[in-house]
Amino acid sequence: MSNRDSGSGFAIGFTLGIAIGLALGFLFTPRSGKETRELLKDKAADVSETAKELTADRKKVYTKTWKKRRGQPKVSESYFES
Repeated sequence: MSNRDSGSGFAIGFTLGIAIGLALGFLFTPRSGKETRELLKDKAADVSETAKELTADRKKVYTKTWKKRRGQPKVSESYFES
C-alpha cells in the first residue's frame, strides 16, 4: 500500500468518524431540537466571525510581506514575479 492510499484511507475514516460522532451526539443530547438548533446557529456564527478575523490578520501579514519582498530577487519558481 502506498503512502497516498494510506492518507486517503485515513481521511475517509476520519470523516466517517466525525459524521458518526455527530450523529450519535445529536441522538443522545439532553436538549430539545429547537435548543440544539439555536446552539448550533450561535456556534456557527462564532466560527464564521473567528474565520473572518483570522483571514483579515493573514491578509495584513501577506500584504506587509509582499511589499517588503517586492523588487528583491526571485527566490524560486513558485515566488510571484513582479
